[in-house]
Amino acid sequence: MRTALRALVLTAALGLAPGLAFAQATQPATPSKAAPPPATAPKAAAPAAAKPAAAPAAKVELMDINSATADQLETLKGVGKARAAAIVKGRPYKGKDELVQKNIVPQNVYDDIKDKIIAKQK
Repeated sequence: MRTALRALVLTAALGLAPGLAFAQATQPATPSKAAPPPATAPKAAAPAAAKPAAAPAAKVELMDINSATADQLETLKGVGKARAAAIVKGRPYKGKDELVQKNIVPQNVYDDIKDKIIAKQK
């Protein structure tokens, strides 16, 4: 009984193996390109697709922590009157990361504003 069961399992495994190998061998080496959208797609979808491409084109102006006024610094997330005054008092900065090194702003506030500020040298 055991021998018959083993023979059956072995036969089934050998019978499936060539089919699996063939299926893997026939797959294309590179993924195929997506099919073009159907011609019946609404025309409103085309302008919506163009909007995300226009957003990265807008360049964000970085705020210079060495020359910005206290009022300008207060517009940054997590920077109030006291932190803005401390930033002005601690000038000049060689790099924007000095705000954390000099304990002027905590790391979590710096993480929020680091992409919006710069420390220009004269």
